[in-house]
Amino acid sequence: MTMTALPKKITPEMIASHGITTEEYQKICDILGREPNFTELGIFSVMWSEHCSYKNSKLVLKLFPTEGPHLLVKAGEENAGIVDIGDGLAICFKIESHNHPSAIEPFQGAATGVGGILRDIFTMGARPVLLMNSLRFGLLDNAQSRRLVSGVVQGIGHYGNCIGVPTIGGEVAFHESYEGNPLVNAMALGIVKTTDIVKGKAAGVGNPVYYVGAATGRDGLGGAAFASKELSEESTADRPAVQVGDPFLEKLLMEACLELIHTDALVGMQDMGAAGLTCSTCETAARGNTGIEIDIAKVPRRETGMTSYEVMLSESQERMLIIAQKGKEKTIDDIFEKWDLHAVKIGHVAEGSGMLVKDGDQVVADIPAKALVDEGPIYKREKEKPAYLREAQQLDLKSIAEPADYGKVLKQLLAHPTIASKQWVWEQYDHMVRTDTVFYPGHDAALIRVKGTKKGIAVSTDCNGLYCYLDPHEGGKIAVAEAARNVACTGAVPLAITNCLNFGNPMKPDVFWQFYEAVTGMVAACKALDTPVTGGNVSLYNENPAGAIFPTPTVGMVGLLDDIEKRVPSFFQRDGDLIFLAGDTFNEIGGSHYLMAVHGLQRGLPPRLNLESAVALQKFLIESAALGITASCHDTAEGGLAVALAECCFNPASFMGARVDSLDLLRPSASSNETLREDALFFGESQSRVVLSVRPKSKEGIIRVAQKHGVPIYPLGTVGGTRLVIDDKIDVEVPEIADIFNNVIRKKMEQ
Repeated sequence: MTMTALPKKITPEMIASHGITTEEYQKICDILGREPNFTELGIFSVMWSEHCSYKNSKLVLKLFPTEGPHLLVKAGEENAGIVDIGDGLAICFKIESHNHPSAIEPFQGAATGVGGILRDIFTMGARPVLLMNSLRFGLLDNAQSRRLVSGVVQGIGHYGNCIGVPTIGGEVAFHESYEGNPLVNAMALGIVKTTDIVKGKAAGVGNPVYYVGAATGRDGLGGAAFASKELSEESTADRPAVQVGDPFLEKLLMEACLELIHTDALVGMQDMGAAGLTCSTCETAARGNTGIEIDIAKVPRRETGMTSYEVMLSESQERMLIIAQKGKEKTIDDIFEKWDLHAVKIGHVAEGSGMLVKDGDQVVADIPAKALVDEGPIYKREKEKPAYLREAQQLDLKSIAEPADYGKVLKQLLAHPTIASKQWVWEQYDHMVRTDTVFYPGHDAALIRVKGTKKGIAVSTDCNGLYCYLDPHEGGKIAVAEAARNVACTGAVPLAITNCLNFGNPMKPDVFWQFYEAVTGMVAACKALDTPVTGGNVSLYNENPAGAIFPTPTVGMVGLLDDIEKRVPSFFQRDGDLIFLAGDTFNEIGGSHYLMAVHGLQRGLPPRLNLESAVALQKFLIESAALGITASCHDTAEGGLAVALAECCFNPASFMGARVDSLDLLRPSASSNETLREDALFFGESQSRVVLSVRPKSKEGIIRVAQKHGVPIYPLGTVGGTRLVIDDKIDVEVPEIADIFNNVIRKKMEQ
């Protein structure tokens, strides 16, 4: 095959265009004992990019707690984390970003984000059983934002629906800070027998190395480097960096790989994700403390004239690298022939510790594997508290007029796209395929059954970007605690988190300060709630020409429900049930949706999170669910108590009204030297609070369990009728507010 000629001399312009500094280039020369060739320069550029090496964030990430009694695979060890759930089973899960590709090409960017996270799961030997996502866009009044929303949602639905993995939950938020730089964070979870866990390492000198799956093209070329720089007006020129996915081919690849793990032919397996063939070869060798040798002339291609640089850096989708047992080649060949997939022996595990890449008889790259994986530059960036906080954190409550019409404000909040139902979104996803989905989208957390057992797995993704903008440390704490609270609302015990840390340019001291503060807040919450971090993704450089996004450290929390029959739904269940509020309410309207939507202010301190209260509430929720005395449970979050009560009325099976006439009982919970404002009572977002409903016969039981754990609990009223009545302030028809809640996004998307 004729190859396009590569540059013979490395120039300063080439080095800079690869995102490599002068100091980094000198380090490369020192490692190699010579100057790199053009292919080697490209290999270093992707492996030492922020996306692959975390060179600007690694020191901060080490602060996360990564130890736990149930963790079988720790953060950073493999492609995804694995947590033991008993009975010889484990869950494998991870969340990752595909922000930059989705900004340029929303459909394919989002679709391949789903495909990539699924491969991270089944490369570990786990069968994917659910997908989640966390999405951020600009305001829906903006035509560009609507285009991005439409493309991203279609891309997620297309890939998940076609491959047959249900998308069963997530979150979507809208704010002008995400204009032009959407956040598309995809999460997947799989189930694996503990005896079937596969590691991504090369072992056994002489064992063959196989390339399996799709052919290689130029799509996705340099995607890891593309994700490690800011978006600009010229970013459309980076369209080749966006991959193109084929979910039907990935379905075949998944089934072939999962069949392979039940043979004696497999040693290790690695997804060709970011940095493609480069990443998979050097990472497997580095993990196995071995060398690896491949011949890219044998790599299947769908385009002619590809250079060694292009083959090594391509991020074409639906490809895997497999380390096989020598002498078991026929098993590999037969399985992949059965599934009509490429399976080509391109090399072998070698002595030493180098990654040797040949193109026929020509050596095109010869690099120590660990130099690419473990010896990249690590930076301690400057951090400085942003100047905007001096003013933004100030809020004079006396200057905020309380509403004249509380019912009107409730409708206004329910019509805010961030609070409103995401039905228009999840209607485009198949959330019932595989028949294991128990809680459909709309509940506080997604819930699936573990087939063949009584167990259930609850999952939630959460983050409030405005909180993190106003106080990154508190916002990071709240992201973890809210995700845990949503999981606990179902009755499940939170086990561990994965996270996707979305921030701006780390070279800017104010952005890096946001990053550091958010992580330390998350660390505090993870330690208090005993939910270690199993891994995830850092996505930096999320900036458009107008500036950085809100700091958005997305948390994916997983929990275990031992008996799925003890699950607790989010909606009121029957007339006559008693309504309670667990948790205290304070004068906290800073950073609230009420303050933003009604008063046009994005300022003040966000609510304070007391970690002891969060732990106590979580224990109370889990025990009351296990005792079977909780009929429903719903977290109070954006929009506060009034919005939470309204959402409890929106039971998909049948709308239910409620009469709440005891809010005066909440007033003593305000600090003794101030009066609890009416708007804070209705719309404030004080943390560690949930709305519960119980059968009348369980009234004493729920109070007793709350008192046992030191959780304040207040009777509010009764479920029943067709209206939501809250004291003398709100009296609305439930079908009317449900129509607002359920259709606002649809109407905006159709305008």
